[in-house]
Amino acid sequence: MKNTFSSIKKHLILKYNLKDENLYNKKSTNINILLNRVRQDQRKESRKKILFTAATSLGVVLFGILVF
Repeated sequence: MKNTFSSIKKHLILKYNLKDENLYNKKSTNINILLNRVRQDQRKESRKKILFTAATSLGVVLFGILVF
């Protein structure tokens, strides 16, 4: 019984020690990658807006032709 308790205790201690080590690792990000991603997202949004506007205006024109 004592061996299982001590092994569980060691396992828990190791688990928390590994998490503590990961907290001190520094992560770096490349600002150019982030800026490129923002630019791509802006391009995608502008294309979606243009497509939506074109589809909406086409729908209005077709509706106008069918009604009149």
